Amino acid sequence: MMRVFDDATRRNITKACAAFARLPEAAAPPALKRAAVALALTADSESNDTAFLLTLRASHLRAHRGQWALPGGRCDAGETPVEAALRELDEELGLRLTGAEVLGTLDDYPTRSGYLITPVVVWAPDSAAIRPNPDEVASVHRIALATIERDDAFDFTVIPESSRRVVRFHHRMSLIHAPTAAMIYQFREVLAGRQTRVTDLEQPVFAWK
Repeated sequence: MMRVFDDATRRNITKACAAFARLPEAAAPPALKRAAVALALTADSESNDTAFLLTLRASHLRAHRGQWALPGGRCDAGETPVEAALRELDEELGLRLTGAEVLGTLDDYPTRSGYLITPVVVWAPDSAAIRPNPDEVASVHRIALATIERDDAFDFTVIPESSRRVVRFHHRMSLIHAPTAAMIYQFREVLAGRQTRVTDLEQPVFAWK
């Protein structure tokens, strides 16, 4: 289903996020370091469909180099996840947004590498302002929401190292895994009005460090 990038779509997605009941904070392991990512919604470059921004991390980074990711990173001291997501959007993509563009937040996702990631859904109308920071981002891509709403967009598999299901997002010729795939999958479910949890979805072994 195409979602035209306009005020009506913004209102509909805001309502869907407001109707989503996040897991309580107390359910999260206390030892994890706080982090945040932005599900930044903007216009698709090939149509007027609403899309979200996905980055390919620079190959010289120390952690998770060359992997697909939502813009984001660790929360600074005294910083809320929303503040961290907005700061990281500015640092990685040159998108300077305010709290007025925040549409909602999804469940915190605990990673094997020791982070608790809060996905923050934001509305980014000025896509012409996107300027990827080469120190962090190799490339930035607009993924139309219709793409993640396809029946074959996600699948689940198993690995010998865990009893939990591994979620995978099929993007062109690539497979994108959790945590990124888990958060995108939950956003797809939120758009459909479903209260679907993803904290039990596993990451591949290469993402455990």
